[in-house]
Amino acid sequence: MQEFEKMDSNSRRDFLKAFLKGSAALSVVLMYPVPSFSIEGETEKKDTNYVYIVDVSRCIGCGKCVKACKAENHVPEEFFRTWVERYLITTDFEVHIDSPDGGEFGFQALDVEKEINKGFFVPKLCNHCDNSACVQVCPVSASYKSPDNFVLVDHKRCIGCGYCVQACPYGSRFISPATHTADKCTWCYHRITKGLKNACVQACPRKARIFGDLNDPNSEVAQIFKQENLMVLKPNLLTNPRALYKDLASEVV
Repeated sequence: MQEFEKMDSNSRRDFLKAFLKGSAALSVVLMYPVPSFSIEGETEKKDTNYVYIVDVSRCIGCGKCVKACKAENHVPEEFFRTWVERYLITTDFEVHIDSPDGGEFGFQALDVEKEINKGFFVPKLCNHCDNSACVQVCPVSASYKSPDNFVLVDHKRCIGCGYCVQACPYGSRFISPATHTADKCTWCYHRITKGLKNACVQACPRKARIFGDLNDPNSEVAQIFKQENLMVLKPNLLTNPRALYKDLASEVV
């Protein structure tokens, strides 16, 4: 292990790629506790308890959030750290989903043969799960959780094996063609740590994206958490997502 640590990032990447190529397919059994979010009270005090809330009823599919994310984080063309999906439900309950260009340039009318009963937009991004499958499968600990519960990637350690991309049930990761390492939404960690808003939250004209600290009783997320019935994507996976959705239709879950 000491010799491995002494290797530079390129040597370490080549060594592990060769090792993993000869190994059997990775199989991981994920056992998670019941999802739980609470505002600090009698429990042990933590400094922060960040969550991201998406109000589906407010999203208009304008794509400004996607544009802001790409500009802020220099996201490669044809890849997205956040994107917007459109859902159209016909009267016979058939579900049509599309996300042209990640929703970056908005949406054109979609030709659906049957009558549409309802339609809505759903922003997607990394869920920064408390029980992250991507962190569990990473063979070099390049995917990790920060002390303040952000799921991040150490690009110096990442070997680009793609295991985390396959493990993420929300499709929020990709291998960057620029760095050849895993990339994803960080909730603009570099901005949050400086007291700034996430780029997508700042860009949303409808305030459909809300970020904040549940441990701050005066924060908007704490107020929404107390008053609204929030949901998470794919709750059956028990990944404990920290991205919460307000007014999310059952067709999405």
